[in-house]
Amino acid sequence: MVTAAQPLSPATDPARRLPAVRHLGPNWYACVMGTAIVGTAGAALPWQASGLRAVCTAVWALSLALLAVLLVARSLHWRHHRDQARAQLLDPTAAPFYGCLSMALLAVGGGALTVGRDWLGIPAAVALDAVLFTVGTVVGLAAAVAVPYLMAVRHRTAPEQASPVWLLPLVAPMVSAAVGPLLVPHLPAGQPRETLLLACVALFGVSLLATLVTLPLIFGRLLTGGPLPLALTPSLFLVLGPLGQSTTAVGKFADVAPGVVPAPYAGGFEVLAVLYGVPVMGFALLWLCLAVAHVVRARREGMGFSMTWWSFTFPVGTCVTGAEALARHTGLAVYDGLSVVLYAGLVTAWAVAAAHTVRGLVSGALLAGPRPAPAAPRSATARTR
Repeated sequence: MVTAAQPLSPATDPARRLPAVRHLGPNWYACVMGTAIVGTAGAALPWQASGLRAVCTAVWALSLALLAVLLVARSLHWRHHRDQARAQLLDPTAAPFYGCLSMALLAVGGGALTVGRDWLGIPAAVALDAVLFTVGTVVGLAAAVAVPYLMAVRHRTAPEQASPVWLLPLVAPMVSAAVGPLLVPHLPAGQPRETLLLACVALFGVSLLATLVTLPLIFGRLLTGGPLPLALTPSLFLVLGPLGQSTTAVGKFADVAPGVVPAPYAGGFEVLAVLYGVPVMGFALLWLCLAVAHVVRARREGMGFSMTWWSFTFPVGTCVTGAEALARHTGLAVYDGLSVVLYAGLVTAWAVAAAHTVRGLVSGALLAGPRPAPAAPRSATARTR
């Protein structure tokens, strides 16, 4: 005798336990990254308006609160919706966003020493940054290995599916390389400082070489496969991340190298900051123009808001900090002006993305599951005589 299947209760049906976090993916950490970079980049601008640093500190505090909320929400997601979490890991469009967790931790940690120390005090800021830097670096290295491994052995991707999103797990070690030097002066002199600095240089190499082998796939896909889908077009800004962040990193190396490594190497870092940073920033500006042109086209074709709009924030912020580093090491006013112009664009992009995100959260649209595909109409049959 066949009996009808009993409906699952809320206690046993995963989809009915805490439905608000069921579709909360790792891409949400981009909100934290974009908010933190607004605070840290603004604090280093060459021209400081009255009250700007206090505003930047408040924005950083907001990023810290967002990070805490998202860590809790994502923990609940893994606890109550493990099936969905595993599905995201096995989805080639979602798995790369696991690199965002690392970058969120690192961005907030770096901000603790850049502006958060004004409110926390230096000892607490150093402790917070040390914890977030350590955890963020470990998570970033794990993502840099695990996500490409999954893409090779579990995901089924074709060259025409190449996307700037593939860079996300590869950029995370570069963020560690740019943030780590902030901790160097707070370590005991001698080998501890030199070890951390050279570890950051190694992380720089990890990310740079991985980016160099991946970026041609993305550029080739763009030239031969046509424009990206409308919703994915903002992800073109993600290419700016490794460019701006690597320029920032070499500038940080040069800032802390004197007295940490022997004199010839300290001078070499100063040379590297300019000879590497200037051409890479030039390419970043070229790509920025290309990405803006694609976004304008997509907007005219009807591109609406999605969480990919947060791609307009953190990558641009890294170009701001990169321009600030070049201004310090070249003394050229043109880089001061560039950092201010880019920061104005960053703040505008952050305000737009944040406003749309709040609106989507209030309406529930951003946390809703994907809409089911419409059912295909039944084929009509005509009776013939």
